[in-house]
Amino acid sequence: MAQGSLKSKTISGVFWSAFQKFGAMAISFVANIVLARLLSPDDFGCIGMLAIFITLSSTFIDGGFGSALIQKKDPTDEDYSTIFYWNLLLSGLLYGILYVTAPVIARFYDIPLLSAVLRVEGLVLIINALSIIQNNRLRKQLQFKKLAIIDIISAIVSISITILLAAKGWGIWALVAQQLLLCSISTLLLWIVGRWHPRLVFSWTSFKELFNFGFFILLANLVNTFCNNIQGLLIGKIYNSSTMGYYSQGKKLEELSSTSISNVVDRVAYPILAESQNDKPRMIHMLSQFITSLAYLTIPLMLLFILVAKPLIILIYSAKWLPSVHYFQILCIAGIAISLQGINYYAVAAVGKSGKLLLWTLIKRGIGLVLVVGGLAAFGMDGLLAGMVITSYTIYIINAALVHKHVGYRLHTQFLDLLPIAIVGICAFIISFYCARFIHLSMYPLACIQLLIFLIIYIGMSYLLRLRAFNNFVEIARDLFSRFKNRHQQEPA
Repeated sequence: MAQGSLKSKTISGVFWSAFQKFGAMAISFVANIVLARLLSPDDFGCIGMLAIFITLSSTFIDGGFGSALIQKKDPTDEDYSTIFYWNLLLSGLLYGILYVTAPVIARFYDIPLLSAVLRVEGLVLIINALSIIQNNRLRKQLQFKKLAIIDIISAIVSISITILLAAKGWGIWALVAQQLLLCSISTLLLWIVGRWHPRLVFSWTSFKELFNFGFFILLANLVNTFCNNIQGLLIGKIYNSSTMGYYSQGKKLEELSSTSISNVVDRVAYPILAESQNDKPRMIHMLSQFITSLAYLTIPLMLLFILVAKPLIILIYSAKWLPSVHYFQILCIAGIAISLQGINYYAVAAVGKSGKLLLWTLIKRGIGLVLVVGGLAAFGMDGLLAGMVITSYTIYIINAALVHKHVGYRLHTQFLDLLPIAIVGICAFIISFYCARFIHLSMYPLACIQLLIFLIIYIGMSYLLRLRAFNNFVEIARDLFSRFKNRHQQEPA
């Protein structure tokens, strides 16, 4: 792939992937504001308690085959059909297991309603299994525009119906309906737009070839998913559904910024890095661009959220969600490192080192479990959250070290690339924080002034210090503006 073509596809992919993620996020964000006023913390908490079972099952169904299909240079129609039938078979089996064990899970939490909720919510496994291949094919082809349109339509329709159901008093069932509607509409549209249908073929040769790479990704993803959701299991068991609700809303708000931005970059970066796996200098250059650009957006956003957490939570969810503020602020500290984990992880996957990823996933997640469980046992919720923060930075460093070894992007070089961004962000945070002490205004006007001061300092220092990431964004903005201007001038009067 030519350098110019690759750059063009990268910019286009990032734009449409961002439009997809943030468009759906904006819709979900507005809906969550409404739902937080219509539903109780208990409703959100119960859904959060079941998240580990649904997400673990979903991870198991994909089985790393999605990553294997993207990493493979030229997957055949036989490859796609084989994995499609495997996903469908496995989803039915896992749903059956969830259906049978639902009463046991409900007794574990001592909330009988969860049995019926899990049996209905679990249907998303089968529905999603029908669309995994269609989604991965479009990602492989860098067709992010189509994926964006599908996600936006699915989000608008499903959330509109969910709000109506919540207003009519459906309670927790409105949240269950949202998940079923979202995946059903998305699956239907993917089948229509993707224009791919499985052939009546199942090849053990294809299965074994993809399994050799995908198996390690599967195990690594299962461990990651379990450890990312273990907090909900512990909080739901030791505390109550209200505490779980406060935590889950704080976590959801943090993820809207940290993981949403990183997911946009990861979705585009993985197939592009896999395409360049045999050209290490180009791959290192592109990886550096991805990481610094990601950090330039995520670091200030997380720091800003810490700064204005209280007025933000009250504005979005209302005062009844104030306990979420403390959780949200600590999670934002972890969010900085979490946002940088994925791009390093997928860079190692792009060069085919899935076995190494599994080995180190077991090590770093084992450390994380000790920190989180030990922190909870010793210091309660604050200890659990502190354990999450330390774990997030440990995982990032290990992932960056793996990139150093297997890709060639040196660890100290990555740190030096990120250091100016971190310094500028921290300076903007400190100045904005202390300026508030000399300004006597009510909560919301003060938050707006802090936001303005932060942005002026952050952007101003970026310009004066000529940060590479800042210059990259300026270049991209000029490129997009030039394209828009040229297209406008070419249109007939």
